[in-house]
Order: sequence, then structure tokens, then C-alpha cells
Amino acid sequence: MTARIFQSQFTYNFPVLAGSKFLRLYFYPAAYSGLNITESFFTVTANEFTLLRNFSAYLTSTSSEPSFIKEFIINVEDNQSLNITFSPSPKSFAFINGIEIVSIPDTLYFRGNDVPIKFVNQQFYLQNRTALETLYRLNVGGAHVGIRGDTGMFRAWDQDDEYIFGGDFSYTPHAENVSINYILIPAYTAPKIVYTTSRVIANYSKSLEWNFAVDSGFYYLLRLHFCEIQLEVIHQNERVFTISINNQTAEIEADVISWTGGPEIPYFKDYITWVSDDGRHGKKNLRLSLFPYLKGLPKYSNALLNGLEIFKLNDSNRSLAAANPDPLQEFSPPGPDTSPGKKKKSKDSSVLYPVIGSVTGVLVVLLFLSFLIFRRRRRVKDSGISAAKSSWVPFSSTSKSTVKTSCSGSSLPSDLCRHFFLEEIKFATGNFNDSFVIGMGGFGKVYKGYIDNGATAVAIKRLNPSSNQGAREFETEIQMLSTLRHLHLVSLIGYCDENGEMILVYDYMVHGTLRDHLYNSENSPLQWKNRLQILIGAAKGLHYLHTGAKHMIIHRDVKSTNILLDEKWVAKVSDFGLSKIGPTGGTNTHVSTMVKGSLGYVDPEYYRRRQLTNKSDVYSFGVVLFEVLCARPPIIQNIPKMQVNLAEWAKLCYKKGTLEQIVDSNLERQIAPECLSKYAEIATRCLRDNGIERPTMSDVVWTLEFAMQLQEAADNRGDGGVVVDQGDSPMFSSYSLLKQEETTSTDDNKIFSGSEVVVKLKSTSTSNADSDLFKSSSSTSSAVHDRLKSHTIFSEINNPIGR
Repeated sequence: MTARIFQSQFTYNFPVLAGSKFLRLYFYPAAYSGLNITESFFTVTANEFTLLRNFSAYLTSTSSEPSFIKEFIINVEDNQSLNITFSPSPKSFAFINGIEIVSIPDTLYFRGNDVPIKFVNQQFYLQNRTALETLYRLNVGGAHVGIRGDTGMFRAWDQDDEYIFGGDFSYTPHAENVSINYILIPAYTAPKIVYTTSRVIANYSKSLEWNFAVDSGFYYLLRLHFCEIQLEVIHQNERVFTISINNQTAEIEADVISWTGGPEIPYFKDYITWVSDDGRHGKKNLRLSLFPYLKGLPKYSNALLNGLEIFKLNDSNRSLAAANPDPLQEFSPPGPDTSPGKKKKSKDSSVLYPVIGSVTGVLVVLLFLSFLIFRRRRRVKDSGISAAKSSWVPFSSTSKSTVKTSCSGSSLPSDLCRHFFLEEIKFATGNFNDSFVIGMGGFGKVYKGYIDNGATAVAIKRLNPSSNQGAREFETEIQMLSTLRHLHLVSLIGYCDENGEMILVYDYMVHGTLRDHLYNSENSPLQWKNRLQILIGAAKGLHYLHTGAKHMIIHRDVKSTNILLDEKWVAKVSDFGLSKIGPTGGTNTHVSTMVKGSLGYVDPEYYRRRQLTNKSDVYSFGVVLFEVLCARPPIIQNIPKMQVNLAEWAKLCYKKGTLEQIVDSNLERQIAPECLSKYAEIATRCLRDNGIERPTMSDVVWTLEFAMQLQEAADNRGDGGVVVDQGDSPMFSSYSLLKQEETTSTDDNKIFSGSEVVVKLKSTSTSNADSDLFKSSSSTSSAVHDRLKSHTIFSEINNPIGR
């Protein structure tokens, strides 16, 4: 393993021909020459462009594949060399493992002043004075295409499976006998295999959606590749669809045949979009959506995409640099004697030639040949959950944690998340002072504290030292949460297992749980659209667990107290102590396990058969849907028998057409009839007795978003909402007499696992910023904005036996 190390500024000078170039920088952070790779920060410039600033290859790499490539597109003017300068930060060093320069056609990506690119109903001109960074290059619907499969420019085309979101999809078969005719675009634009595979919509009225993490504060170029290869689509208006980028319409009526004049003719469309910066200079989500355009009555209600490329454009300071990733995924850097020869060699390595040291007068430069054994990587990938990773290993002294443990006997893995000293936890909680307690339960107490010199508010969950409960759940939650990153999943910051303690540290959720804002609370009731938006977020979090990780994850304890709300009211699914890895494929359709969950939410099919599937989560979420609509617990004792169980009562009312009688009275005239109809339909489908008949979480997300669209359309028309007519319903006359401190849900039943947390309420304060989330007419008490509360923020495990 070789690298060039720079402890002062150093410049490579390449006297290349004028024109556009791919510049690829290869990095493999390791402990070279005894240097601490975690202390390597440096800046890289190419002529007048800043490519990287205060860059840490160590923070950018991942534990699963520590090597990666940064690809840029730079134009070199006449009589100009390509100068690549590495500048170490103070008291640091820079390094590089390989440099690759490939000439490309000047018009491959740059258009010039005469050909504009669409930009939100405006025109954008992309000139060669712009530098680009390649972020994503995908063979949509097809397999990975290595550099030998490209058109001579050594580009790798990745699969799109990791980025696809929502809906039911189908792959079109690889069209072996298709004759691709490059009559509108050059043949080097993309390889034939990109145009002979695609992803299309499987079911009517669905959409294709991809999500990509990008840096805020930059413009982005999206190139979409199209080619109609299905024999049934040969005329205009047979497949017409809309293209949306970050919820902005880029193309209303996209018709590939209209663009090309016929099938088997490839084409591409370029779009420019801006990703705003909120001052945090962090990652944001870039969403690409394709959905059928039905107004023109096309023959097929469908959409397709063959390939996709996404590039970042330099800013006004001629910079492409962004902040380093947060150190969420950790690994111990390998030693310099790691032998690459023991790894699988890339089949594409023979097309490049190595040059060690300072080299001039060459077009393709590599500092070492063996680096190409590693697969090309341009982004930090979610490593997902590995079913095989079940054993605990000793904590490594080379962990990237900002707080290093002195407890060498720790049984928890160092490569998952931050490890805290016990003294640091004691300082954050005032030595576990009860005045810091915001909740308690079977697991122990939950404290609010501050870490990093008071800069970060956190929730600290501590296992009762005298209890032997929850040890397995403690480990499970670390395994699950530390390897999952999603907007709608609660973030685990770290843990402490020193001196027999078992402590978990999470992001602090200012607004507590969803249930805190439904009933048994002093909080003002949420408006309907806010409830719906929270449910959409929670559904997306569950959908990610089911489909977005390496293996399916079944939450197994979905309930309103496990949906947390941050300061912006964004929903976060929490509590993974009971989670299970789902079926791993083949003939496996379920996981056989003892029943755990919370009474009123548990899937009855799972309860009967002891067979856990992702549809068990769907059932539990269906209960939450009605819980939010009706503002009552899933189980209420001492009322008419048919009304005790919310799921059964709601299904009966839906069947009888009397659902509006059990809707929360605080939602009077807020819900559009068509929205309520669609909402109740998906909630009822979630509660079907047979799991196979229930929708997927993808279907739930789509339907809830559609319900939101129906609600917004009704609001824009000024239509009145549903009149809530509860009459003399015994359920509500009984429930209204419940005192706030009474327990109405038996979550602590010892047959199951989740128990209620007794909450210590702190003082409240009124916040004008929160007022728009509530019905002003019903806000008789001040909104709880910064109070130290939130019961059942975390599930408290009472019966960990028999997992």
C-alpha cells in the first residue's frame, strides 16, 4: 500500500492538451509512516478551482469500504497546464493514493452560450468555465457497469436500488436484441447497456422516486437518460409522465417518443436545480420524482428512466468544497502493511498505468496500480444491517470517537457510535440528579442533559443499576440505531457501559411523543394537517426500515409513544429494543419468535401464529392512524365491549359508515370528506386480519401523501370539513371522565414488553412560533415548548426473556 505524503504545500503540474478532463483523485486513509490518519486535513485545488477544503479522507470513508474516488470535471484552456495543489492544514498533512486524468469531449456535459438548460421555468447556461463534481452515476433498473463497460472514459455506472424510494417497481428485462440507434446524441454519451435497461412503474397511479444526499448551497446538474425499448410503446402520447425535482416541476409532459421520433433511439435531458443552504452547510435531500401525466389520456399510465447522472457545480467563489461528514460511521484505520493482494482484484485495472512520484507530460497518472482493486465509491453509503454481525468485539483504542474510553474490557463494538466516559454522563446529568429526570419506567430513568460543553441537548437513558432487565435490548438498540441514518429515525449519539452501567444517549426531542399531543396532556390539540404530516414522516421512517437497509428490519413496537417530534415537529421513529432482522430471502417469509409489543397495537396474526413479518408493523401503524384520528388510546377499559379495542371499533364504524362519529371533536370541520375517506381506507386496510392483504409501508406513505393533496386542494377551494357528530357515544362520554394521571393503556402488561413511563412535568412556556400548529380556537392552555417532559420517549423493557 503506497501513498504520497505532503507535510507542506505541493503541486503536480500536468502539461495536458486543452479541453475538458475527468480528474479522479483516489484515497485510501490508512496509518502511513506512523502518521495518525485522523489528523490529516488538507485542501486540494485544480488551477483556479477549490475542489476540497480542510478535507478529511478519514471522515469521508466508511468502515465497509474505506477506499473511495473523488471525480471532477475541469476544463483546461489553451496554453494552460493542469496544476493540482495539495495544501495541508496547520499541524497536519495531506496524502494521495492515485491521480487519474482522462480527456473527454468538450460538449459531453458543457453546452455553451447557445444551448440553455431548464432551471425552474428559467434558462441556465452551463459553460466550460464551470467546474463539476460527479456525485452519482446510475444505470437505472440495471446492474452495475464497470469502467470497462463504459464508452472509453472509464466511468462506472452504479445500480439505483440504494436510492429508490416508495411505490411498487418492476425492472424491464435486458433487451438483448434491441438495436440502439445513436442518431440524436453521440454514442459516447452513455453505454448501450444503460439504454437497454430501465425502471418503470408497476402499478397504476404510483410514482418513481429517488432520494440523494447532496451538499446545501450549490447548483446541481441532473442528466436523465431515456430510451423507449418496449415494443408496445412506439407512438407519441402512449407513455407520458411528469418530471419533478425537489417538488418543482421540471417537465410537465415528458414523452420520449415525441423527443426521439421513435423507439430504440437514446436521448437525454439536462436540468439545473438549486439546493438552498439554511446556514448549517450540511447535507440535504435531493428528490427526483416521475409520475404519470393523465390529462392527455395517454395509452399507458406509466413513467420510465434508463440512467441518471448528478453533478455539483462550483459556487461563486469557484469552489466545490463542502464540510466533512459527521463521524457517524467509524472504523479503525488499517496498518500500512495491509496487503492488497489478498483482496479481489478489479477486472478494470488493466486499462490504467501507474506512475509513482511527481510526474509531468502524462495524461493518465496513478500512484499505485493495486489501488484499483477497490470498487469505485463517490459517496458515504449506509452500511445497513448485517445479519451476520451478531457478536460483540472489544473496544478499539483507535476508535474515532471524540471521547475515548479507558475501559478496555468493554463488550460493545467500537465501530458503531460514540463511547462516553461515565464521568461525562454524570456531569451532563448533575450526577444523575432527579431534577434532570424527564421520564422513568421499567428500564430505568431518562434524563435531559447537555454534552460538548453545553452545546448539545441530549436524552440520556440509564438502566437501573439494580435491575437485570433490558440488557439484550440495550445491545439491540445500539446495533440497530448506530447503523441506520434517516430523517425520520431517532439518532443514537452514543453509549456508556463503564462500571456496569448501561446508558444510551440520543438526540433530545423537544416536543416529546406524538401521544403527548393527542390526549392525556395539557398540550393544545394538533391541527389535522399537522397530524397528517407527522404520520407521513413516521410512515417514511418505517418504510426505510423495511426496504432501505441492507436487510429488512421489523420494528415490532410501533405506537404513538415511539413516534417522537423534534423542534420542527419532524416525526422520528424511536425505540429499537425489540426490533428484529426480517426474513433474509429465499423461502423465508417470516421470523418465528415469541410475541412482544404493546397491548392494543400487536398484530393479532402475529399473536396467534408467533410469526413476525413486516406486515406486523403495518398493523400497528394502522392502530396509530386511528389513534391520531380519534384521539383516544388503543385500549379503554370499563366502556361498552365493542368499543374497548380501538382497532375493532374503528373498523366497525368504517363498515357502518359512521366513522365521523368517533373522530376527535377538536378536528371539527378541519378534515375534507375526500381526505377522510382516503385516510380511513388505508387505515382500515392496515388492520386487515390477514397480513398478506395489508398494504406495504410504501403504499401507506403514498396514500397518506395523496390524502394530504386532497386536503390541500379542498382547503384551496375553501370547502368545509367533516362535521364531527359524536352524539351520545358511550366511548367518548366514558373517556372524557378519565383523569390525566390514569393509565388507559396496558402497555406495561407483562405478556408484552413496553411499559408506560411516569412523567415529571416541568414548567411550561408559551411560544408564538408554535401557535400556528394548533387550532387557535381550542388553545386554552399554553403550548409546551421547552418543557422537560415526554413520557415513553423510549420503550421501557419489562420482560426481555424469550427473544
